[in-house]
Amino acid sequence: MHEDNYSRITEVWLTGIEHLQSTKIFLFIFFFMIYIMIVTGNLLIISVIAFEHSLHSPMYFFLCNLSLSEVAFTTNLIPNFLHVLWEDGAAIYLRNCLGQFYLCGSLGATECFLFASMSYDRYLAICKPLHYTFLMTFAFCWELALFSWVCAFTSMSITFIMVTQLQFCGPKVIDHFFCDFAPILKLSCSSTDAVEIETFIFTSSVTLFPFLFVIGTYVCIIISIMKIPSSTGRWKAFSTCSSHLAAVCTYYGTLISVYVVPTHNFSSTVRKTLSLIYTVVTPMFNPIIYSLRNQNIKKGVRKCLRKCLVTQENQLFR
Repeated sequence: MHEDNYSRITEVWLTGIEHLQSTKIFLFIFFFMIYIMIVTGNLLIISVIAFEHSLHSPMYFFLCNLSLSEVAFTTNLIPNFLHVLWEDGAAIYLRNCLGQFYLCGSLGATECFLFASMSYDRYLAICKPLHYTFLMTFAFCWELALFSWVCAFTSMSITFIMVTQLQFCGPKVIDHFFCDFAPILKLSCSSTDAVEIETFIFTSSVTLFPFLFVIGTYVCIIISIMKIPSSTGRWKAFSTCSSHLAAVCTYYGTLISVYVVPTHNFSSTVRKTLSLIYTVVTPMFNPIIYSLRNQNIKKGVRKCLRKCLVTQENQLFR
């Protein structure tokens, strides 16, 4: 149909998750507490790594970047989701909707690159231990981190610019709780073929390639670990990358369930639930994974808490 037959839209309506009036208050409190846990947990990891000198190593530097990206990712989505949930749907300006979509895609791509950088760090530490210090310098770590952020946001900018060139003229309703790619395309009355092709190239570049890189590095890591003669040595080597492997499995498992597994036969509620798992589960579990499975993080947290208690006691007895 011709776009002239439609009026341009500047505002859309997010439906959220419908038919939840009886449990709305419970769900609002539940997801609000999850959001507080995500932000607090990730900020705690960032603070511990920043102030604990024993954690000033490449692995924890990348973990700090990962936690920062997850705080930004959830802050971009969950507060607005809570508003939509509480109001049983909410209006949002189209420009704000597109902005949310851009940040969501950029930060998701950043995490993919950071996971790949972390796996390369573990590969060098286990497979090339004699060259690790020489190769994984802090200057190189900064370069990898900067590449992850800049490449993700720059790549997503191409998709974002192409999406903004579309003519949005209806319908004004997005059957979702946030502005995801597929629901936004449904608002367009112009051809979306070029955008969909470019987005396929983008998602392949920023998700598939890093994922294959992670798999490749872990194949090499497992082969190297199996060559270690003692079981104690094998367990010690594996324990250094177990937290990262668990985080990667959680992240890509939820990502694939939302964007790779065909969901056209699923109901709207099921699709929204899968998206909710992707946007909430991974950011919530990463601080838990890295704090419970990582002895250095736990020691750092205890050390920081002791310092805080000693500081408070000194102030009280002055």
